[in-house]
Amino acid sequence: MGKLEKLRAVLEEQGLESLIITNDQNRRYLTGFTGSAGTVLVTKNKAFLFVDFRYVQQAQDQAMDFTVQEIDRAVMYEVISNTLQEENIGRVGFEEKNITYYLHSLFAKHIQAELVPVSGAVEKLRMIKLPEEIEKIKIAASISDAAFTHILDYIKPGISEIDIANELEFYMRKKGATSSAFDMIIASGHRSALPHGVASNKLIEEGDIITLDFGAYYDGYRSDMTRTIAIGQPTEEMREIYNIVHGALENALAHMKAGITGKEADALTRQYIEEKGFGKQYGHGSGHGIGLDIHEDIFMSTVSEDVLQEGMVLTVEPGIYLPNIGGVRIEDDVLIKEDGIEILTSSPKELIILSMSIK
Repeated sequence: MGKLEKLRAVLEEQGLESLIITNDQNRRYLTGFTGSAGTVLVTKNKAFLFVDFRYVQQAQDQAMDFTVQEIDRAVMYEVISNTLQEENIGRVGFEEKNITYYLHSLFAKHIQAELVPVSGAVEKLRMIKLPEEIEKIKIAASISDAAFTHILDYIKPGISEIDIANELEFYMRKKGATSSAFDMIIASGHRSALPHGVASNKLIEEGDIITLDFGAYYDGYRSDMTRTIAIGQPTEEMREIYNIVHGALENALAHMKAGITGKEADALTRQYIEEKGFGKQYGHGSGHGIGLDIHEDIFMSTVSEDVLQEGMVLTVEPGIYLPNIGGVRIEDDVLIKEDGIEILTSSPKELIILSMSIK
């Protein structure tokens, strides 16, 4: 069953005759169209992609299963309304998480059909990756792995976190990435205690622990990997939390599989860390889906009842953070299989200690 047929089945379950899609990544997923603007309308029997004159040829080339219609953006909603009337549609869904108040007011003004808020219709399909999607994520992950190997020879005392981020970005682009997958987290020394410590001007110092959380953006898909390294010998305290985080990650990788809930998957790292006495220093979820977006359903957390399914691609990312001292996070990307997982990121997870000498 193709993407459109699967979406129509979801809409039928929700009692909807059609859906207006405005989310950029949902549009790309369904149509294959990579342009930056366009609106999709899917009905029981037809599928339309509305674009302005800039994208008509591109849309016709990429969105093979869609009727491409050129419109002036100023009259888009009148055109959609007329199409709904021509198709005799009385109820139309819209992506409530992607619609501003202003845009909803335009819908309400121009569209005569009943507007029904919808959440997660396309995102539900995106949770299970197609073979071609998995291949692109694997390539993105391999670029991340290559970049990590490269950056180990680059890092030294005296350079800044931003220097490291820029070098990673440049290297990944040379290896085929469009860009980095997100704003990299390069956090050294006491800043490594910041789970989202985006690269700063702080200089790398002897004795620093450095968290490198980065990924590659390749052909629309993303990888997301974290490694924590040391510049010179770390303290016993940092060694201890590194070993605990590493053990928690390995425990999860050994036991994750299709059929368990996000809550159960989260517990594989969380209970391990709690038993070591650092539960309060592990305050975020243990992983999330990745793909077209860097954060996608499913989320592994203490409250997630969603079930891991074969074909999902997720991160696994336990961490411990000691305020004003430092932190450790180690993260892999994994493909869920019926009886286990395939680990997509292959960089070493044992603690790497770099020489303190200035090269």
